[in-house]
Amino acid sequence: MQYLNFDKVPVYKKLAEHAGTGFNFKEKLDAKRVEDCIVPMAASLNYSWAAKAADSQCIKLLQELAEQQELIAKYKALLNGEMMNTGEKRKVLHHLLRGEQGQPVTEDGKNIGDFYRKELDRFSSFASAVHEGKYKGSTGKMFNTVVQIGIGGSDLGPRALYLALENWAEAEGKKKLNAKFISNVDPDDASSVIASCALENCLFILVSKSGTTQETLANELFVKDKLTKAGLDASKHMIAVTSETSPLARNSAYLDSFYIDDYVGGRYSSSSAVGGCVLSLAFGPDVFKEFLAGAAQADKLALNENILENAALLDALIGIWERNFLNYPYTAVLPYSQALGRFPAHLQQMDMESNGKRVNRNGEAVSYNTGPVIFGEPGTNGQHSFYQLLHQGTGVIPLQFIGFSDSQRNDDVIVDNSISQKKLAANLAAQIVAFAKGQQSEDGNKEFPGGRPSSLIYGKKLTPAALGCLLAHFENKVMFQGFVWNVNSFDQEGVQLGKILTKKVLSGDFSDGALEIYSKILGIF
Repeated sequence: MQYLNFDKVPVYKKLAEHAGTGFNFKEKLDAKRVEDCIVPMAASLNYSWAAKAADSQCIKLLQELAEQQELIAKYKALLNGEMMNTGEKRKVLHHLLRGEQGQPVTEDGKNIGDFYRKELDRFSSFASAVHEGKYKGSTGKMFNTVVQIGIGGSDLGPRALYLALENWAEAEGKKKLNAKFISNVDPDDASSVIASCALENCLFILVSKSGTTQETLANELFVKDKLTKAGLDASKHMIAVTSETSPLARNSAYLDSFYIDDYVGGRYSSSSAVGGCVLSLAFGPDVFKEFLAGAAQADKLALNENILENAALLDALIGIWERNFLNYPYTAVLPYSQALGRFPAHLQQMDMESNGKRVNRNGEAVSYNTGPVIFGEPGTNGQHSFYQLLHQGTGVIPLQFIGFSDSQRNDDVIVDNSISQKKLAANLAAQIVAFAKGQQSEDGNKEFPGGRPSSLIYGKKLTPAALGCLLAHFENKVMFQGFVWNVNSFDQEGVQLGKILTKKVLSGDFSDGALEIYSKILGIF
């Protein structure tokens, strides 16, 4: 198996040449193309690429790219425990959290899959015990709210997933506890969350793999101070999610500690105790396991070598086509579901932290573009915000739509002969065609150039299994793109320099004059 820079792969030149031929998909987008360009996904979802600027020759070349860069072989190597995080010399095992797709993975005689399953069982049992009242706050009252304290991957993914399932859980009678999140070191964040809770009914989850994350530990002390001042025993109101070697592990300051390891990166940790504790407490362990099952099914489908039968791989390769050969530097993720309101923010971190790299997996500079800028907002809100630029701006931004035929609550009203859910779906269908085909007009202000490519992931309803499929789809898409670009998608050195300089400021080290003046004008000293 070879790890080649993208521009050294034989098909690279063919793709560059084909980009010059152009494919006017705005004229080709008809009923037959829509029907022909659908790839089944897990959990009864589907991926439609009909409104993408990719003809049959482009697909043929992308299939060659998948084979020449050995994308499925590299995925299998990752699943089998080969060291894929070259920067930190680590395995990459977030797929193993939702089930084995490859051979058993061991390290120093330890079966890592067994370790993950044990932790799943442990935090599932803990959540059930909380629901049964076996664990209560220090005044003897039942917990009714869980508050997660974490930042980055310890916040974005779990928060997005909780919000995605909250309406569904309430409609299905699955809601157990309310969940809230504290992430920003800005004290207003923690203060406002705590002000919205009855502290004696709150269970806090402190999430830090190392046990040393500055922002998270600052917020922990903020919360503990509030608990103490309220006359509560903080140790009866807090659990930890951390590594077995961190200072938080087996610590009497917490009701219990649940463990993750260095083989699961923060932005890929929602399938672990990082997401599992809060989701199991909020909705019950069975709901979290349904989520894991949807993700595992998607992981299995991602092993298919035929790109027209592998939605994650096809999505990744079309993204490569758009980024490297059509020269589109951005991608908008547009879920037509209020429940997915924070999902684009999670994908923004996962994609940009993974593939926002200028060097290959050996630390050598690359001479081609890598990860795009990701942004997004739910429809129809986005239509009244930034769609103006998407439709009539000077640049083309590829779009990834997500939509469902049914709402989660089934609570709707008929207005002007249709329910709101139908209006939402009608807006989504209209936007896809409007972006693709545009509109001619003698009035330049009303001219829509069209030719704006989009994909669509769609299904009946956003359920736990469907959400697991969505998460795994985008995780695998990012992984495949990293393999194509020959970058390490699993470290994040780009966040480290700012942390180092922050510590300098707080220690009073002003060897850099600019750092000193900025510190003064911001009132640090």
